[in-house]
Amino acid sequence: MLTRRHIFFGGASAVAFVAADRILALPSAAKPAETFEIAHSDAEWRALLTRDQYAVLRQQGTERPYSSPLDHEKRPGTFACAGCDLPLFSSKTKFDSHTGWPSFWQPLDNAVGTSEDTFLAMRRTEVHCRRCGGHLGHVFDDGPQPTGLRYCMNGVAMTFKPATA
Repeated sequence: MLTRRHIFFGGASAVAFVAADRILALPSAAKPAETFEIAHSDAEWRALLTRDQYAVLRQQGTERPYSSPLDHEKRPGTFACAGCDLPLFSSKTKFDSHTGWPSFWQPLDNAVGTSEDTFLAMRRTEVHCRRCGGHLGHVFDDGPQPTGLRYCMNGVAMTFKPATA
């Protein structure tokens, strides 16, 4: 017998399954082609990046929360794009958002681009590398001052370069 409980839990399970696909870095819907300063064929990107980097940077996936060592990186330095090595964020703007992903309140000048992301009918602002177009994460308006922004980035999409003395 089908009850309201079956319908509720069945619907909740379907939503959880779809959300899990996104969190596990499975491919999302294709975006319209843009032109970027650094461009490679899909085969070239696959050869240049690790499997996880490719899933996030090129397929707009999301790494699991708390899985990136960059979330705990506290040394002075610069976070760069793992796809093209463009400097993206200064460690001076990094903060602990308690979300499980490296978070910053401001990118470096001319480092990132944004676009609207409407995955699962949610409206979010996607952040990508302005030079290679690699997906980095999303920006939200619940961050600290002075900007009030939280650039919630996938650690696998970045590298860290410690400052030299």
